[in-house]
Amino acid sequence: MLSTYFAAEMKYNFVTIEGNIGAGKTTLANLLSKHYNAKLILEEFADNPFLPKFYESPEQYAFPLELFFMAERYKQLKDMLQTKDMFQQTTVSDYLFTKCLLFAKVNLPDEEFRLYQKLFEIINPQILQPDILIYLHSPVNKLQENIKKRNRQYEQSIPNDYLFTLQETYTQYIKQHNIKTLFVDTRNADFLGNEKHLQVIIDALDKDYEDGQHYISLP
Repeated sequence: MLSTYFAAEMKYNFVTIEGNIGAGKTTLANLLSKHYNAKLILEEFADNPFLPKFYESPEQYAFPLELFFMAERYKQLKDMLQTKDMFQQTTVSDYLFTKCLLFAKVNLPDEEFRLYQKLFEIINPQILQPDILIYLHSPVNKLQENIKKRNRQYEQSIPNDYLFTLQETYTQYIKQHNIKTLFVDTRNADFLGNEKHLQVIIDALDKDYEDGQHYISLP
């Protein structure tokens, strides 16, 4: 049984969780931060005034949407990661700063993406990169189920094709950049309701890994 009374030790100082829209990133980040008594960084997507507008008119609002996200993620990560806490040596985040570039690649036309990429390449070296990435891979039908459950109004009409494209963009990036990644098949995941699923992730984080993808399935 997972302990709720004392923090477990963690091999990695900075753990990042990524995945498609509705993959369960925030749920897992919250659970891991409680287990390890880790500093928690959650993306403040609700503060982006362009997000509901983007889903209504993507071509009109994609560029300001992505610029706002990049600025907010940069500020949040810089502030949180530079602040030392003697009681919280580990940090868990529910997003990778590089997601700025990945979403921009999907959402922006070529000319705007090249400009965005130049800005990203100036900012990215200033951001501390995670020691290990947990990538939650869910089939699109499971993503849509989760999106409907959490019931954010502006997300309810996200097309399957958009989720497929994001999925491909994420997996290609991870494979091309040889990031130290725990690639988790979450088609049957229930981190809140099934303690065994969370324990699989905790056990995996107790091991040392070489760079590259390391595949994990849940019972």
